[in-house]
Amino acid sequence: MEDVLEIYKLPYDPLYPVVCMDESSKQLVGEVHAPIPAAPGRGQILDHEYVRNGVASIFMEVEPLTGQRCVEITTRRTRIQWADFVKAMLEQRYPDAVKVRLVMDNLNTHNFASLYQRFAPEQARRLAERLELHYTPKHGSWLNIAEIEFSALSGQCLNRRIADIETMRSEVAAWQSDRNNRGAPVNWRFTTEDARIKLTRLYPKL
Repeated sequence: MEDVLEIYKLPYDPLYPVVCMDESSKQLVGEVHAPIPAAPGRGQILDHEYVRNGVASIFMEVEPLTGQRCVEITTRRTRIQWADFVKAMLEQRYPDAVKVRLVMDNLNTHNFASLYQRFAPEQARRLAERLELHYTPKHGSWLNIAEIEFSALSGQCLNRRIADIETMRSEVAAWQSDRNNRGAPVNWRFTTEDARIKLTRLYPKL
């Protein structure tokens, strides 16, 4: 826990950016009957019946100090998708960074082994050398700032029925563009000192 909190205290450095990453999923739900359009005095009416169209996986990346986000929607959630997302992060979004300080939970796909499973050893090693991994503790995923973004994404964009993955990608891309254009950084205020006071039960009794 303290490792992540100390990372959040670091000043902005474009050569060593702090980036938070997380994954989630969203069920694709279609309509059985066309919705009744909104009218004066009432909103749109949806039929209680719906059809399940599978599940979309969502990869979220956010840089707290710049307020920049990147969201990718995929059909699967495996080591391959994680490795591809990280590769795009390093080569496209942070090509000039010496190392990306990546904060995420300790899901079994979130490690260098995924890079080696996806890419040739030489390429996997080049990517791994540009990553500095910092894991949130078990049951401590609330420390990951990317979860804040997932909350915003769910409330502002995904809080309705979306029938197919292409529609979801289009809607999420518009949400991401709006958020990034605002450029609002995340002001993280919970510190190591706060943790030692408020979460004292987690520390050993000496």
